[in-house]
Amino acid sequence: MYHERQRLQFCALHALNNLFQASVFAKQDLDDICNSLNSHAKLNPHKSIFGLGNYDVNVLSAALELKHYQLIWFDKRKNLNSINLFHVFGFVINKLYKPNVFGLPIPLNRRHWLAVRYINGRYYNLDSKLSQPECIGNEDSLIDFLANEISVPTTEMFLVVSNALDKNSWWKMDK
Repeated sequence: MYHERQRLQFCALHALNNLFQASVFAKQDLDDICNSLNSHAKLNPHKSIFGLGNYDVNVLSAALELKHYQLIWFDKRKNLNSINLFHVFGFVINKLYKPNVFGLPIPLNRRHWLAVRYINGRYYNLDSKLSQPECIGNEDSLIDFLANEISVPTTEMFLVVSNALDKNSWWKMDK
């Protein structure tokens, strides 16, 4: 199983590559997207000014569009069981974390991107901060995992779906 580990602030890059299970994007690709989103800015708001990553949701969305996928924000007021998992390529989660240096916490809050994907009959947490992918399990286990993640008010979740799908395909139809 393909799994990129966390390096600097490139979690968005790692989340994309882990989602696609291959090195599909490189730093230069995401930097080019940033420049295309805001070509006239001296300081690009879509990435770190130090060139260490920290890409925003607009960059992830544009990168996915290049591969014919789209990022759909999940409204946490909806029931997770309303998601039609058959049509979801994967999930991207953005959450806060507290960084540390040599085991000592730094008094900053940072954002972190991670991917979740169905692979070989199981769902996996492909977080680049993990030493290896973590098996979540079946659909029920996935729903529990996602519910736990989005229960944190500062966490956002996105569905990754094919551009070819009709908007109504993402959700289970009410009977």
